Amino acid sequence: QVQLVESGGGLVQPGGSLRLSCAASGSIFSINVMGWYRQVPGKQRELVAVITSSDTTNYADSVKGRFTISRDNAKNTLYLQMNSLKPEDTAVYYCNAFSTGWTTWGQGTQVTVSS
Repeated sequence: QVQLVESGGGLVQPGGSLRLSCAASGSIFSINVMGWYRQVPGKQRELVAVITSSDTTNYADSVKGRFTISRDNAKNTLYLQMNSLKPEDTAVYYCNAFSTGWTTWGQGTQVTVSS
């Protein structure tokens, strides 16, 4: 079992930055891929960025060049650095861990981009 706890969301003005964190605990050695997803009311949850156990990354086109996913294995923590934020980035952001046969989600953290 893996548990995920996100933090770092909040209110930021357009053009601003935020860094999200996701602390993992439990059987973290079994994780193959970790990622960030986001969801707005009435829409499906969408991929923002993922990182594999070999540090390969992939981003949604809408965030390429603005967001950076990274992780600190010593701290068992996943990060999402978000720069040049836009109002359309407003959403609940979820941390995800994935391996063969299972997937786990965090509780989500709200990011609001507004002036």
